[in-house]
Amino acid sequence: MVLDRFSKMVHFIPCNKTNDATHVAELYFKEVMRLHGIPHSIVSDRDTKFLSHFWITLWKKLGTKLKYSTTCHPQTDGQTEVTNRTLGTLLRVLIKHQAKAWHLLLPHAEFAYNKTPSKATGLSPFKVVYGTDPLSPLDLIPRPFDQRPSADAVARIEEIQKLHELVKAKIGKTTRTYTAQANKHKKEKVFQLGDLVWILQRKERFLSQRKKQIDAKSRWSI
Repeated sequence: MVLDRFSKMVHFIPCNKTNDATHVAELYFKEVMRLHGIPHSIVSDRDTKFLSHFWITLWKKLGTKLKYSTTCHPQTDGQTEVTNRTLGTLLRVLIKHQAKAWHLLLPHAEFAYNKTPSKATGLSPFKVVYGTDPLSPLDLIPRPFDQRPSADAVARIEEIQKLHELVKAKIGKTTRTYTAQANKHKKEKVFQLGDLVWILQRKERFLSQRKKQIDAKSRWSI
């Protein structure tokens, strides 16, 4: 269990008691550091893995100060002890008859814990870290259709619709202006049945009869 002392955000990471300091460090980098970066200090108990030469040398190189709780004064790491008891309560509620699948339920317990307001801050850890609370399954429940719609939402929709109409009108006006300029020097010509006309053989229409210049063979009759 990793706890941020400021925001009270936690990360529950499944592991075994037999894991050495190397494996614990790998878990920390994989599950915590990639999200929050390198900590200024770490408070832990005096377990052998946290007193190992590897663990001490690793964090010394990274500039992190290691602090340890004492046997006679466990209150130094009191937040961790309280969180562990809370985690035990959450797991007992979630596990029920699936005791062997406790590690699969840790993400659910972590989400519930981080979304609950802390007594110390009055805010949820999610709110402190990210500035907003994430959506939960309860937030995704469809609302009744008989509820009164939001006036702000209706006004926003009307504003967008008016904006779209304004854009369409401007596009239409610009198109008409370009069309008038293009047809300014053109004269309308009405052909009668039997009139001879010149047909330009465009390559996309007459691939086999493409000519570089218009010749007598291009004179067709309507």
